[in-house]
Amino acid sequence: MSQATHILAIDQSTSATKAIVLDASGAVISRCAREHRQIYPRPGWVEHDAEEIWQNTLSVIGGVDLSGIAFLSLTNQRETFVVFDRATGRPLHNAIVWQDRRGSAICQELVRCGHEALIARKTGLRVDTYFSGSKLGWLVRNEPEIAARLADGSALAGTIDTYLIYRLTEGKVFATDHTNASRTLLLDINTLRWDEQLCGLFDVPLRALPELRDSTAGFGEARLSCKNQTVTLPIVGVMGDSQAALLAHRCLSAGSAKVTLGTGSSVLLNIGAAPRAADDGTVTTIAWTHRATATYCFEGIVNYSAATIEWLRNQLGLIRDAAETEALATAVPDNGGVYLVPAFVGLGAPHWSPGARAAIVGLSAHSNRNHVVRAALESIAYQIHDALDAMRRQAGVTLQTIHADGGATRNAFLMQFIADITGVSIAAAEMPDCSPLGAAMAGMLGSGVVTSMDELSRLPHRQTLYQPRMPQAQAEALRSGWRRAVRQVLAGVEG
Repeated sequence: MSQATHILAIDQSTSATKAIVLDASGAVISRCAREHRQIYPRPGWVEHDAEEIWQNTLSVIGGVDLSGIAFLSLTNQRETFVVFDRATGRPLHNAIVWQDRRGSAICQELVRCGHEALIARKTGLRVDTYFSGSKLGWLVRNEPEIAARLADGSALAGTIDTYLIYRLTEGKVFATDHTNASRTLLLDINTLRWDEQLCGLFDVPLRALPELRDSTAGFGEARLSCKNQTVTLPIVGVMGDSQAALLAHRCLSAGSAKVTLGTGSSVLLNIGAAPRAADDGTVTTIAWTHRATATYCFEGIVNYSAATIEWLRNQLGLIRDAAETEALATAVPDNGGVYLVPAFVGLGAPHWSPGARAAIVGLSAHSNRNHVVRAALESIAYQIHDALDAMRRQAGVTLQTIHADGGATRNAFLMQFIADITGVSIAAAEMPDCSPLGAAMAGMLGSGVVTSMDELSRLPHRQTLYQPRMPQAQAEALRSGWRRAVRQVLAGVEG
């Protein structure tokens, strides 16, 4: 490699796009971020303007110093996908976001027809519209022009990483990595290949899907115009955001786990080099691939995590900024019997009830804004407990510590409450943005900056530790109240 020693990591998340410059130790040198719009055309539908995301990507890259950059790494929101023009790379439809529920009818149809076991065996996933396949299938069924273009090869489909790589390389590379591909319901995680039978079930033309590469592989060269000069950077290291965070936390051995506190939450538990059938509300997915070899993990998925705090701000006007929530939550001694079940787009693991709807239960004349804010924060911990509990049972492991990242780790009340409710120590990363660090680490491995996973594990990793300190009887009483609230929500679906 040249004298260049810094890494440019692009983090394209559900809410924003960030450009982060890191040094070879993983320390942040500079960063720039821009939010994009959340588009809600109908109840249950969530879209992003993929052209806006592309322009924001260019903008944040222009907001950092590109001198001394050795290569570019990329991490992204995972199940969100884009259909775009092969010739220009421009999107042909808004990106359909992982939260979107429009594919529910397709999923129900597949279950009725008896395909659930086949799909689970090949993909490790549940038949749920959270994943990309049914969203893409919906688009094929409902947009004839897009369907025709996907069939004739003039349009392409991929997750956000694929779309950005295509545009960064000016159409020269149409590829994705296995972590993103494993979220589509179209990849056989046992063979690491797109599966023709799965594509047929979702009406997706195989020719419309990108080439598959390792997470540590090269993905061509990005041509970037910045400050009246053109810079060419190799793209090395591409991973879905949750798996990238798992790598950043050095969860390299089976039995290690992390939780990312983002718009939703993803709890990942490393299960090693062989895929295992998941059950009890968990799914199996690919943690990363290197030298054509996969590492696998169990995952518990929480649809609404920190997004609940955004809802308090944007929809109810109870807060002006997320930073207020800690003081409001601690202004009362407890939740006053109030529980918020944030099933705004259904409930994820371990319930998997797409028809569930959010509710605040236990309100009384005594309840006030502080109780509702506290209940919103507490709901994050309860959901993580439920997902983690299912994963621990399935894996047969006893966890002592779970690593945590995401902006919400700055909330000390929330971190302590998660430790108390889950009964395990929480090691919160001092760097909240672990996903771009993980992608950069994959790039380091792929480009030869480091030569092994062991060498990656020795990079500095600063954390704050929260130990469980709530009496077990009190924690169980709180969990019991949460279970009652969830049952009320699920009863509404059954009714």
